[in-house]
Amino acid sequence: PISNIQSPSFFIASRAHHADVGGMAPGSLPLSTEIYQEGVIIPPVKLYAGGALVEGVQRLILRNVRTPEERRGDLAAQRAAHAVGERRLHELVERFGPEEVLAYAAHLQDYSERLTRAAIRTWPDGAYTFRDVIEFVENGKTTLVPIQVTAHIHGEEVTFDFAGTAPAIHGSLNAPISVTQSACYYVVRCLAGDAIPVNGGCFAPVHVTAPEGCLVHAQPPAAVAGGNVETSQRITDAVLGALAQALPDQVPAAGQGTMNNVTMGGLTGAGEPWAYYETLGGGMGAHPAGDGLSGAHVHMSNTLNTPVEALEMAYPLRLVRYGLRRGSGGTGRHRGGDGLVREYELLGDTTVTVLSERRVVGPWGLAGGQNGAPGRNVLIHRDGREEELPSKFTRRLRAGERLRIETPGGGGWGTDE
Repeated sequence: PISNIQSPSFFIASRAHHADVGGMAPGSLPLSTEIYQEGVIIPPVKLYAGGALVEGVQRLILRNVRTPEERRGDLAAQRAAHAVGERRLHELVERFGPEEVLAYAAHLQDYSERLTRAAIRTWPDGAYTFRDVIEFVENGKTTLVPIQVTAHIHGEEVTFDFAGTAPAIHGSLNAPISVTQSACYYVVRCLAGDAIPVNGGCFAPVHVTAPEGCLVHAQPPAAVAGGNVETSQRITDAVLGALAQALPDQVPAAGQGTMNNVTMGGLTGAGEPWAYYETLGGGMGAHPAGDGLSGAHVHMSNTLNTPVEALEMAYPLRLVRYGLRRGSGGTGRHRGGDGLVREYELLGDTTVTVLSERRVVGPWGLAGGQNGAPGRNVLIHRDGREEELPSKFTRRLRAGERLRIETPGGGGWGTDE
């Protein structure tokens, strides 16, 4: 309890990237078919109790990952962040009193809700439907799987209905409903304006429905690792595509629509395990006011590129090429941003998993703008021969082989005059 608040009223929370949490492939983004293959499953359990580390819980977690010392450090960093948050919240309560803090927390949520409702009220009422696809790869063959959403705008509320979306698949692209809700909330936040404080009040007028068991409302034990990092992007694209029909002067064309997840791992020369994970930027969609950015992380990837020097110092990898993929943005009155080219040389035998999207169908343009170029994943063998790889694969690659990732360009906006 904080001060004389006798029941829990606040929780200090953090979200952090852990490069490996176990599972069937280094980096924990495998081509899984059930959740048990994706890493250690941790139910709500205390890692600290009474301010002290629960050693047994930490040992259980670290025993199930490939790089335990990295994870130990990441967990300690999160605990330190929580300590700072806890201290500052105590200071706030001591300064203003618990009743005042709780009252203003409620006022702030009410304020955010009023502003969000006011923004939605300016949107034209109606039902707007859009369908996009994700790329399901099985045995090297790609199948396009639809995600469909209808945005129902009525007064100061909006409902996103995903009826018409495909059933859950036998792969990792399934998304739990929480991911679907988060993507919808994100889009509304983008369109409602930056001045609105982010809290639960923002989401009170936003409703999300989806058939239970469909791709965007998956049920256990469905695999979901790709749903969090890739399907979330396509849900966002679909929702933006629907709202573009209502708000044509506010919504951009599709961005690259993928995080281009690259995970690698193996053993160092000293026999120590290593695991590496990064996401790659691409083209941002053009918009009514201008061109899209090039080489940018789009939507919810929440990461930046790994500097070349840091990567080469820490891992048995060499970057032989890194730059913009010129001409990959869709043309139009405003041009979509260009993607990136990033080429890795493997200095030792390495297991590589790539989980990417938009390798078959490029990001869509709007208002007559052209689609951005689809991405490419290319394996360059030691004899120089190039092999085109699908959007999702796990391969054991040999020292001296190279992997080139070409990320998608953003869609163009408007007719090219």
